[in-house]
Amino acid sequence: MELFTLMTLMTLMTLSPEDNLRLNVLLANNIQAIRIDESKMIVYGLTERGEAKVQLHSTCRRDEQYLRQVKELIANNIKTSSGVYPLYLTNWNYTGQVKDEHLAQWLMLGEPEAVIAVMNAPGLTTELARRAWWAMPNAANARSLLKNEPIAQSELAKELAQYLLEYLPFEEEAINIIESVRLMLQPGLIEEEMRQQLWRKGQTKNAYLVGFLWAQPDALPNPLPARTDANQIQTRLAPLIAQDNMMAKQLVKITSAAGQTFLETCERVLRKPANQDVVNTLFAIIADYFSHIRPKDYDDDMNIFTLIERATHLCDTCLDSSSVEQRAVLTKMPEMQDSIRAMLILSGLISSVLRPIFSRTTVIGSLMRKKLVPITTPIFEQFAILRQSRMTY
Repeated sequence: MELFTLMTLMTLMTLSPEDNLRLNVLLANNIQAIRIDESKMIVYGLTERGEAKVQLHSTCRRDEQYLRQVKELIANNIKTSSGVYPLYLTNWNYTGQVKDEHLAQWLMLGEPEAVIAVMNAPGLTTELARRAWWAMPNAANARSLLKNEPIAQSELAKELAQYLLEYLPFEEEAINIIESVRLMLQPGLIEEEMRQQLWRKGQTKNAYLVGFLWAQPDALPNPLPARTDANQIQTRLAPLIAQDNMMAKQLVKITSAAGQTFLETCERVLRKPANQDVVNTLFAIIADYFSHIRPKDYDDDMNIFTLIERATHLCDTCLDSSSVEQRAVLTKMPEMQDSIRAMLILSGLISSVLRPIFSRTTVIGSLMRKKLVPITTPIFEQFAILRQSRMTY
């Protein structure tokens, strides 16, 4: 009885003759990649001539049992020529890093994990990226590929950007919206009309604006006028700029039309951030914008109060080793002390500033914004100083 049961199970878990034949024919035709649609029970193969497919006819009670046999056949076929260990025998993730010489073979396993591993491999080429994208086209993979500089400069990049653009209305996570917008805004990927549309969407969903701030902080759409004293500052600090004085350069930059637009956009986002991801990313962008003048003694233990204290002390005393440039600016324009102090504060908006609040709560929306008031209020004050505008609440 037990022998009969075993033989019955073995029969049920054998590929149908038709599927066995068609799969072997498919695998013998210089396949570049394999994709398995498990819901429709179809195996797709990418060839030089286009796409081929094999409709499966399960002989098992459960489709997943039959698919396991299909993957076993595919893996065994590839192992004979590449040394790739069959996925049905072990978790691929524990076989070590994917070697560059095996990347092409991994794309023929029909396994999503293998495709993702190839997309993130150091040896990824534009041709392998094309095959991987065919094998598993989704928003997460489009973002992953566009983070790869050679891929972002290839012909495939426009297709990836278009996919993200069309998928964006369905994206729910703010961090994914930010990342998608940032990556789409890489040079040459979308038309100016689409760029303007994304900017307009940011007026109602400010995660879009964070993507712009990350990708194009010095070239945001619809620039505001420069600060009223911008020309005077540029003229009087010209000798210091010629000497590569970073404090002078930062002051000229922030008072220009591009700098004022950057500040206004940051303020707009900070007044109504949707969640913690938006705030964390925005703070990192602001800190990076002023990173060239960040004092060396800033560290990960600072909260908003110690940050303001350190910036004020450095601005008042010019005792920091990097304050030679600051003293040179203040010698020519002593009235710029408040603006310099504001820039020094904004340069220190690192994660530690948010830690006292975000480490204790996961709230979002209006409740999160209420808890952030002790941090955001002094930041708005610095924005107002640098924009020469009155505070609004």
